[in-house]
Amino acid sequence: MKKITGLVMTLVALVTLAACGGGNDKSADSSSKEKTEDQLAAIKKAGVLKVATSADYAPFEFHTMVDGKDKIVGADIDLVNEIAKELGVKAEISDMSFNTVLASLKKGESDIAISAISATKERKEQFNFTDNYYNPPQVLIINKKNQGAFTSLATLKDKNVGAQKGSIQEGIVKTQIKNAKLVSIEKVPNMVVEVNSGSLDAMVVEKTIAESYVEQNPELMIADIELEPSEDEAFAIALPKGSDELQTELNKIIKKLSDEGKIDEYVQKNHEIAEKSAE
Repeated sequence: MKKITGLVMTLVALVTLAACGGGNDKSADSSSKEKTEDQLAAIKKAGVLKVATSADYAPFEFHTMVDGKDKIVGADIDLVNEIAKELGVKAEISDMSFNTVLASLKKGESDIAISAISATKERKEQFNFTDNYYNPPQVLIINKKNQGAFTSLATLKDKNVGAQKGSIQEGIVKTQIKNAKLVSIEKVPNMVVEVNSGSLDAMVVEKTIAESYVEQNPELMIADIELEPSEDEAFAIALPKGSDELQTELNKIIKKLSDEGKIDEYVQKNHEIAEKSAE
């Protein structure tokens, strides 16, 4: 009975709003458009660029000790710090699980999201994205004891293959290793532990990330199994839908840094930091 009453009241409300001519809807649309267009100005006025990330993906974003204190570092962090510098503001980094990074952006809790994020077709429907700033090859990490067993995608049939929850790697498992059993896990280090223990047979991860974890875990290796690259897997910065001015400004900065070779330098530098941290 409550459902029927609620439906009737909703219909009455809709009719009443329609009778008012729809002027309020236009006002709301205008306000929303103005909000996104003014985001770049608002960031500069606040003096802070709020950044959402998931700091468990070395060398792009990860925790390490600096002068005795835990600090979030990485190629993505260097990139946003340089972006903040170009904008004349300070970057404020918030660490969270990967599958809540974009949710934070959608709720307005952050200005941008950077966490080795791929601008998939589905994500583009909900967010704006900058131009790609890095296109990583994808690989499989396995335990060395399985080197002889896992020699092709076909040998992973019915095997448990891990991918970070909410990541592009989930799609890679589904489309390229179709006969495997996808196991979605929030944190990459947790997947590494499970491949070590044998509860996961393999995990899909970006090559530079894989190299860091293999360096830290001598019983693991990168499998000699090729995965097809895709432009959809390249990394981009996510922005609120409609934030065109901010998007344009960030694209200019990314192009400048890319042309100067800075982004590749960030990746290499932080790969070395990750390796030293593991020693």
